[in-house]
Amino acid sequence: MLSALSRQGDVRFMMYEDSMNQQRLIQFMDRLIRTSNQKVFLILDNLKVHHGKKAAAWLDKHRDKIELFFLPPYAPESNPDEYLNHALKLSVHSGDLPRTIYDIRHKTASFMRTLQHSPDKVSAFFQHNQISYILVRG
Repeated sequence: MLSALSRQGDVRFMMYEDSMNQQRLIQFMDRLIRTSNQKVFLILDNLKVHHGKKAAAWLDKHRDKIELFFLPPYAPESNPDEYLNHALKLSVHSGDLPRTIYDIRHKTASFMRTLQHSPDKVSAFFQHNQISYILVRG
């Protein structure tokens, strides 16, 4: 799953089953810019896919709509998406445990859709002191 969240409480996500690749990243970023009324500032970790030539070429064509920022290596505590991932794992492993890929996918999508309607919960992922570098813009 790819996800993006904002300090204001917005969440976007895209689920996939195969491995992460540049085309999936481009597809996700394209969705982000199509649904945003302003320029997207996307913070990413240093996964190799995030630095690929195809993604860079796509970004070059869309620099007026999206800009990437990269976290330092080995800094998960500085990534708000990691806090979302932690909450997701707790949710998926609560209640009836998933027994199939379908169950995992269903519980994941359900959690993410609920989160999309809970901006206060999303904003809480930004409360950690390691996330203070992200400023709110009006």
